[in-house]
Amino acid sequence: MHPLPSDNAPRATRGCAGCINAAPLGFDFDFAYQPIVDLAAHQVWAHEALVRGPEGQGAGWVLGQVTEDNRYRFDQACRVKAIGTAAALGMGTRLSINFLPNAVYRPELCIRTTLDAAREHAFPLERIIFEVTEGERVEDGPWLAEILREYQRFGFLTAIDDFGAGYAGLTLLADFQPDIVKLDMALVRGVDTSRSRQAITRGLLRICQELDISIVAEGIETEGERDFFCSEGVSLMQGYLFARPGFRALTGDRGVGWPAALCSS
Repeated sequence: MHPLPSDNAPRATRGCAGCINAAPLGFDFDFAYQPIVDLAAHQVWAHEALVRGPEGQGAGWVLGQVTEDNRYRFDQACRVKAIGTAAALGMGTRLSINFLPNAVYRPELCIRTTLDAAREHAFPLERIIFEVTEGERVEDGPWLAEILREYQRFGFLTAIDDFGAGYAGLTLLADFQPDIVKLDMALVRGVDTSRSRQAITRGLLRICQELDISIVAEGIETEGERDFFCSEGVSLMQGYLFARPGFRALTGDRGVGWPAALCSS
């Protein structure tokens, strides 16, 4: 057991003390859950927890109230509430939780509340995915890699969201290989009719295959986009073609967008 940092500790450890001894945020939030489907297995593979306001307001309404002073508490509260709500909804799939890498000072301390929430709600650690957005500016790439390694050590799955859109790019993959890479929707959009997007996407798929990283194509909105990824051997997909996020609800069981001939594994 790691000792709690004191008030005289360096900033890197004081931040984690603030996470553990959390004061109220001063605003409320909730979640919508969007499925990630596995077209080879014919089932919903995971649900991503997407932050919303208490009345269903968009993520911007919530994130606009996150400041440097409450960033750590908000990140911790998101993890706990996402797990608790997923358990209450009876989620039997994996749960993907977005986290703020700049809100983690010492992952072995900041993870405690997540472990407690998973234990309280009997939610298996191996069904929790920690998802970081590549587009968020992270000053220290190797430190992000260390956070993700620590999460893997605890038994969580790790994912890089919006891959191909942000600051880290392939350099991050050189430092750390996550379990999952989610292709940015800017690459996915219209990929079936864009020669350049197809070439870039195929290159990323080959890299991930060599590194044993699973691919999720997110932002799928058309049958053409879906069918392109099926033809390239990608069966994990997410997007409005399959289901929109369900506010405090689970959606996506073989609804619109599921093809008659599903992807083969």
